[in-house]
Amino acid sequence: MPSGRTHDRITLWTLPIVAGSTLAITRHSALTLAVCMGYLFGGLMLGPDLDTHSIHYKRWGWFRWIWIPYRGSLRHRSMWSHAPITGTTVRVLYLLLWLGLVSSAGIAIANEIGHLGWSWDEIGEFLRRSLQQYGKEAIGLCVGLELGAFSHYIADWSVSTHKRRKSRRRR
Repeated sequence: MPSGRTHDRITLWTLPIVAGSTLAITRHSALTLAVCMGYLFGGLMLGPDLDTHSIHYKRWGWFRWIWIPYRGSLRHRSMWSHAPITGTTVRVLYLLLWLGLVSSAGIAIANEIGHLGWSWDEIGEFLRRSLQQYGKEAIGLCVGLELGAFSHYIADWSVSTHKRRKSRRRR
C-alpha cells in the first residue's frame, strides 16, 4: 500500500484538478471552495486509515484520543472504513457525534456560568437556517470529503492490483 506521505502527495497534487473541474462544472466559487476544503480535510485528516496508527491519526495531535474507540471497533480495510460513501459517512457521523457531545457540554456550561439563555430550540433553529442558506455548500463539502477519501481508495486499489498482477507473472 502507498505510504501516508504518498497519499498526502496524491491529495495535494490532485487538488488543482479537483478545483478546476469543480469550477468548470459549477461556475460557482463558493461551491468550489467548499469542495476543495472537503477534499483537503478528507484526504489529509479524515482519511480511511484512521482505523490504524497512521499519519491521519497522528495529525489529530492532542485530539487523536477521539479516534481510539473508532480504531478499536473497526477492522482495517473493512467496508465500514474503506468502502466508498459508507466509509466517509461513518467517519463523518463519528466526528459529528463527538462535536455534538462537546458542543452540548460547552453550551450547557456557558449557559450555566454566563447565563447566556441559549435554548436548544434557538440553537436548532440556527442550524436549520444555516443549512437552508448554505445547503449547496454543505453538499459541496460532503462531495469534497468523499473525493478526498476516494483518492485514497484508488491509490490503495492501484497498488494492490499491481502487486497481484506482478506476483501472478512470477508463478
